[in-house]
Amino acid sequence: MDLSEEIYSDAVQYCFPSLNSSCLKEQSTVKKAMLYFLISGLIMMTLGGNITVIIAIAHFRQLHTPTNFLILSLALDDFLIGAIVMPFSMISAVENCWYFGDTFCYLSASFFTALTVISIFHLIFIAVDRYFAICDPLHYSRKITNSVAGIFIVVSWVVPQIYAYSYVFSHAEIVTSKSSCTGSCVLTWTALSSTVDAFVSFFIPCSVMLCLYAKVFLVAKRHSEMLIHIEISQQRTSSSQQHESKAAKTLTIVMGVYLLCWLPIVIVSLADPYINYSTPVMLYKCLVWLAFSNSAYNPIIYAFFYPWFQKALKLIATGKIFTSESCSMKLVSEHS
Repeated sequence: MDLSEEIYSDAVQYCFPSLNSSCLKEQSTVKKAMLYFLISGLIMMTLGGNITVIIAIAHFRQLHTPTNFLILSLALDDFLIGAIVMPFSMISAVENCWYFGDTFCYLSASFFTALTVISIFHLIFIAVDRYFAICDPLHYSRKITNSVAGIFIVVSWVVPQIYAYSYVFSHAEIVTSKSSCTGSCVLTWTALSSTVDAFVSFFIPCSVMLCLYAKVFLVAKRHSEMLIHIEISQQRTSSSQQHESKAAKTLTIVMGVYLLCWLPIVIVSLADPYINYSTPVMLYKCLVWLAFSNSAYNPIIYAFFYPWFQKALKLIATGKIFTSESCSMKLVSEHS
């Protein structure tokens, strides 16, 4: 009996071996190797896809439009999630240990919350952009300029960070309800704080976004019905309207995928305080990574639905963007 206990003790690994209260590390080498491989692939896909979007829009002058600048800024947000949030979260998820201290645990959670809200703000302003493009096309170029898009971007980055850092540091705390050991980074909220945060940072912004897109699609449907009766001589206007409608549909897919990825973890985080923090840790981790994966999907959506992204990707992959005057290349036909 003593021998088996000794063998078992030698096999157990701790996050901090010198501390009696240390959390247990993940034991299975094969499981850890598989998780590192899969999550690293997701991180590389997130970084590669979003840096391609950033380079394409920044490099090619034809893509310097208000809509695309908002897409570029959203890609930067997704890139930062892949570059800063995902690697630390990967180590914590795979090893079952947080090695970076309580202060960085709060900072990581704050940065994660900020980038989440930044994404929502971008999607709202993209919805505003599409609203004017579809519902008020004659005045769109006057109302939504690059300068206005710049203001949208500044607001999208500044306001969420102020909210996230102040709210996380003042309302969240590291407690022992889910883990009574040293080496865990599990932030918990009171029921009231969790509810307020869920509505302020997710449900209310998403409701605004959905209302805008509902209006956009009602108008787009009306335009589509009208296009059937347009004469051949007016085909240029028809093509323009079809282009705007297609862009709205593509960005709606972006919004829909965002909701599918983030809604589960938001609901679980909202309900957790009301069920005495009894959500299984494994379920929580899986839902967090489902939310993280959203940052990798947007470039894939662009690749399927935006011809300009497909052309830009080929030019970047073949190194043709380094040729002289490559920034003046046309990636979008006049009426496509």
